[in-house]
Amino acid sequence: MTQWLLDRTFRSTSGDEVRWAVLGEGQEDTPAVVLLHGTPFSSYVWRGVARALATRHRVFVWDMPGYGASEKHAGQDVSLGAQARVFTELLTHWGLATEAARPAVVAHDFGGCVALRAHLLHGARYARLALVDPVALAPWGSPTYRLLGAHPEVFGQLPPDLHRALVREYVSSASHPGLHPAVLDRLVEPWCTDEGRPAFYRQIAQNDQRFTDEIEPRYGELTLPTLICWGTQDTWIPPTRGHELASRIPGSRLHLIEHAGHLVQEDAPAELGAVLGEFVGGGG
Repeated sequence: MTQWLLDRTFRSTSGDEVRWAVLGEGQEDTPAVVLLHGTPFSSYVWRGVARALATRHRVFVWDMPGYGASEKHAGQDVSLGAQARVFTELLTHWGLATEAARPAVVAHDFGGCVALRAHLLHGARYARLALVDPVALAPWGSPTYRLLGAHPEVFGQLPPDLHRALVREYVSSASHPGLHPAVLDRLVEPWCTDEGRPAFYRQIAQNDQRFTDEIEPRYGELTLPTLICWGTQDTWIPPTRGHELASRIPGSRLHLIEHAGHLVQEDAPAELGAVLGEFVGGGG
């Protein structure tokens, strides 16, 4: 499988170490692009799209605190509120917080809520915003996600082999046609270390619906170009939510991707990459 290495670090004001990378050099007339992953994934799901976009843009990728290669520890705040604050700090660290340097932001799953909170609550400025099967409208979370979140202390006691089996089954359900075994292994492994097992249940337990409830009434305030992409076979968050979200964001455009599940980056990378490439470049 393709190598994916986050070779840079950032220490947030909360004290957590965040791993990140930048691809491509960009062109003078194109904005930088920032990609946000969702749960229980990491920036690895963006590897193909990131490399495609990097032919014309500088592309920033990162693993959120508590995910992927970034720091995981007991007592860590990995809530959607905390992630939005870290993202806002990262934009400043990357030199993307000024009016002239506003990036195009592409966010998947709960990365959508993180990007929306950073913009609406913390003043982060974007040139464009693309939301891919985002966590944005209540109620959200698959039945499995809600069950795990309601009983983290019970599931956290599973033996390592049963925990791994549970995570594999859960991650697999995000894809409609099914994930390549090596991709599945890469997505599951961070949750199966001594630090990763408790981190898996910690992040689910902390992601309360209030984090979207706080911003839902403000979606009508969004004035930047907004694209919403949705897999038609998403069983985690149904495509009807895409239509509803598009109706709430003025001037937004909805693009449905046939035969793709929640993890559109894996199910339809070529179509998603083409649509995103046109959008972040100023089209659509």
